[in-house]
Amino acid sequence: MNLFSKPTYTKALRNHYKKYFGTSGSVKKWAKGPQNKLHPDFYVLEVEPNKVHNMWTYLTVGMSLDRTDDNLIELFVYSPSQDDSLIELLTINASFHRNSEPLNIHHTVNIGQPWMSDSRCDHGFISLPYLDGEELELFNHDNKTFHCYWLIPITEKERDYKIDKGCEALEQLFEEKQLDYLNPQRNCLIEG
Repeated sequence: MNLFSKPTYTKALRNHYKKYFGTSGSVKKWAKGPQNKLHPDFYVLEVEPNKVHNMWTYLTVGMSLDRTDDNLIELFVYSPSQDDSLIELLTINASFHRNSEPLNIHHTVNIGQPWMSDSRCDHGFISLPYLDGEELELFNHDNKTFHCYWLIPITEKERDYKIDKGCEALEQLFEEKQLDYLNPQRNCLIEG
């Protein structure tokens, strides 16, 4: 019996998120696009500002359902405001993960459009959840460990910097320049 094809995984993951954030959140599905390429139990959980974070959080639930390899991940993104476009963003990444190339830590993705409104950030970097730690990151289910990783919106130049210098150099740049990860209008951290 494959437990990943049943709602036990999504229910357990949602409980994991509820335990961490202290709220149930709202189930959201993107009505367009690759829904038919995703597991039928997949959705995005929208979590409003709460006792843990004074910001919106959007989290995948079921991105790695049925995976049998080592790419057992879920993604989340933070937002300064409620924004349905982030449901689309996570749904597209989940579809890519399921149908094209598996995603994992330190990968970059081309969002193909601004992260929010007219942001310069049109790529994403998959990172450890530095604001939350392992309490959010690690989700154990059916004797397997799944990782909940932070999808950080970045610019194309920042993506190129990561490719050229490596993921540690990019994360060091984030720290040195104090990445304003909630600001869709932030400037690129790469000068020139």
